[in-house]
Amino acid sequence: MSDGLGEILFAAATTHASNVCLRLPSGEVWRYGQVRECAHHLAAELRARGASEGERILVQVEKSPQALCLYLACIHAGLVYVPLNTAYTDSEIDYFVKDARPRLFIRDMASQTCSGIPAPALDALIESSRERAPLVRPVIAERDRPAAILYTSGTTGWPKGAHLSHGNLVSNAKALREVWAWRDDDVLLHALPIYHVHGLFVALHAALLGGSEIRFLPKFDANAVLAMLPGCSVIMGVPTHYSRLLDSPHFDARQFESLRLMISGSAPMTRALHERIRERTGKFVVERYGLTEGMILTSCAIDAPHTPGTVGFALPGVQLRIGSWQAQDGIGEIEAKSPGVFLGYFGNSQATVETMTSDGYLRTGDLGRLDSDGALSVTGRAKDLIISGGLNVYPKEIESALDGLSGVLESAVIGAPHADFGEVVVAVIVADSQLTQLTKFTIDTLRNELAGRLARFKLPKALVYVDELPRNQMGKVQKSLLRDLYKDIFPQDA
Repeated sequence: MSDGLGEILFAAATTHASNVCLRLPSGEVWRYGQVRECAHHLAAELRARGASEGERILVQVEKSPQALCLYLACIHAGLVYVPLNTAYTDSEIDYFVKDARPRLFIRDMASQTCSGIPAPALDALIESSRERAPLVRPVIAERDRPAAILYTSGTTGWPKGAHLSHGNLVSNAKALREVWAWRDDDVLLHALPIYHVHGLFVALHAALLGGSEIRFLPKFDANAVLAMLPGCSVIMGVPTHYSRLLDSPHFDARQFESLRLMISGSAPMTRALHERIRERTGKFVVERYGLTEGMILTSCAIDAPHTPGTVGFALPGVQLRIGSWQAQDGIGEIEAKSPGVFLGYFGNSQATVETMTSDGYLRTGDLGRLDSDGALSVTGRAKDLIISGGLNVYPKEIESALDGLSGVLESAVIGAPHADFGEVVVAVIVADSQLTQLTKFTIDTLRNELAGRLARFKLPKALVYVDELPRNQMGKVQKSLLRDLYKDIFPQDA
């Protein structure tokens, strides 16, 4: 057998065909054999609609068993799966359609086309696929063959499509199963979105490879999670999720008794939240570190509490180092080499070259240090990326939208600490007097103005007016000064 993800996943689905794959809050159950059959029919339907091996399928659908089957169908048929955040607006989607150049754009609601691309509804695909003879044999895919493109935000330019291979996904899933001592009888509570690495690859692949049961919630809702938690052995989330579980009036420490593993990622967890979780549940959270371009790179030990602020040790097959430039305290840019490092940015060779060192290490853009035992601490971000509730927010995109508003002379977007979301978006604006005095432009007005252009998680939660933005001698806006100035704009004891 090759390193093809489809072969491995569908071999596991065949072995565990009678096992529960997905258990929904309604009580509905999808077994592995049922998921496999649906994916086989969908793969045939995609082929019948003209999708050939290696072509891209752009997807923006709500989380559901059918959405998971669609992902598996793309992998099975040798297609490249390109998921989009369901919160993206039509104006945002236009960019991704033009950049990814997909064969199909699959949505929840059908439209004739989107920028000239056929855009069928997922339900219609499912219905049509039932009449197709299933595509039973998966496409044989070598480890360097593209499997997915996930768009990742930076701080300059437009989002870039990170090209991930079958080998990237398989090697990372196997490494995580090893370091997390994954058991086939583990039961995973899954309340993450499935349009990014954390929910789609990290959580799902670890479970699917062993035929584990997945309690599949359509979205994170603290009360729904607590209701389904008893009997689960693994849960994955972002710090905001754990904070909301503790704050729920339905919280009961007994709901956590069956858990052997609580994993947090996508954003750092504060020491205070670590301590609250330990005090309330008697358990500790395992943090891990990674990025879209490199998959998961490190994990803390699962059998002992770790020091908050550290993200553990390199996974099997991962080499870590701190870049050639280092501060006196040993802090520098984190660089990594591993089987999980991506193929490059789709259609953007220059950006790919810039993110890799001459000897093949990925420049993560994050700052950190390695201690004498090899444990990694992440101390900050070299870029200005904002992570709000575990989701990446791209400042330049928001600044472009702000600068297009009448009366806004210039803007800077920064992240400010927030007790619930970790970070939230703050808009710092230089405006003309008419905007501030005559129209009384408020944060609510601003959010309403941007609502049709930006997803909700990108909308600013605070608005600050300044006479001018701080700049260095080269004219570059000094966002570090703004972040320090407004770091207490939200109370941290909420």
